[in-house]
Amino acid sequence: MLRSAKIAPVFEYAVLERFWSDADELGYHSVWNYDHFYGLYLAGQPLELPTLEAWTTLAAMAKVTQRARVGCMVTGVTYRHPAVLANMAVSVDHISGGRLEFGIGAAWHEPEHLTYGIEFPSAGTRIAMLDEACEIIRRLWTESKVDHQGRFWTLHDALCEPKPLQAKVPIVIGGSGPRKTLRVVAKHADEWNAPAATAEDYRRLSAILDEHCAAVGRDPAEIRRSVQLFLFSNDDETIGALPAQIDDLEAAGVQHVVLSFYSPPSKDVLARLAPD
Repeated sequence: MLRSAKIAPVFEYAVLERFWSDADELGYHSVWNYDHFYGLYLAGQPLELPTLEAWTTLAAMAKVTQRARVGCMVTGVTYRHPAVLANMAVSVDHISGGRLEFGIGAAWHEPEHLTYGIEFPSAGTRIAMLDEACEIIRRLWTESKVDHQGRFWTLHDALCEPKPLQAKVPIVIGGSGPRKTLRVVAKHADEWNAPAATAEDYRRLSAILDEHCAAVGRDPAEIRRSVQLFLFSNDDETIGALPAQIDDLEAAGVQHVVLSFYSPPSKDVLARLAPD
């Protein structure tokens, strides 16, 4: 099973850089951050932590690492126009030498939207935005010019040059809504990531995704299945239980696990959890 590492950009840059470099050196498949503008919640309490912007730090991550793939798990579709985001992604793909994993989701953090004056529509509308954005972005990466008249965005002879270095940038969609979100996954994703799913949850959701794939005429084997596991670097009990938890997830069909750290781990901890 592929194994990756993630940390939020809520720590000093030197700490982030060390984490990225260590994970790269230790052979992790990919390294991830997240897309928020200030800290979220811990034990139900709001956090207003100083936070570095996701895609700017992703460009830095692309230069610090040499082998690991890089991505944002996941970009909120409400925060940026999809044509602008497509160009940002191409830039990171070039900076990384073709190692970008393009993570995107429907966004969920309402307070962040309200404080910044960003519209926060219903969940159904945000998922529809995700569907349309994925179509626009893929077309901009592959077509010379794009005309698009949609529900949310309109493009006229839109350019996105240069094209990505990769023949196909993987789209990684995060979320586990069984009806609408997984249908968007079936249509557009090269990888689906479910946050904090148990093996039992994963079997249930994966079966629903297979049904959506059948409905849209997609081979479900084309979509890599992944999960995020959240942990503190000093939680020895949780870390000690990870091998058995990962084995259970693999038996449930998970092909990629992302270890998402709430606190920066030492290199020794990362080495202990590194892929074989």
